Amino acid sequence: MTNEASFEDKLKQLDQIVTALEQGDRPLETALADFKTGVVLAKDLQKTLAEAEKTLAKVMQDDGSMTDLELTNND
Repeated sequence: MTNEASFEDKLKQLDQIVTALEQGDRPLETALADFKTGVVLAKDLQKTLAEAEKTLAKVMQDDGSMTDLELTNND
């Protein structure tokens, strides 16, 4: 069983990395390692958001099955 960090924890970690990199006072090796970690976190967060968007674009039917949500504009 993996103990994966939550979306919010990953987002907070990414924010901390960005803040540290923006300060510009880190050794190059550390900055590069942080940048690589940030890229991985950003891709993972983007994937999570894409999956959430797909889930939200579906509607539960009465029989428990899922179907695509059809949006209508009733102006």
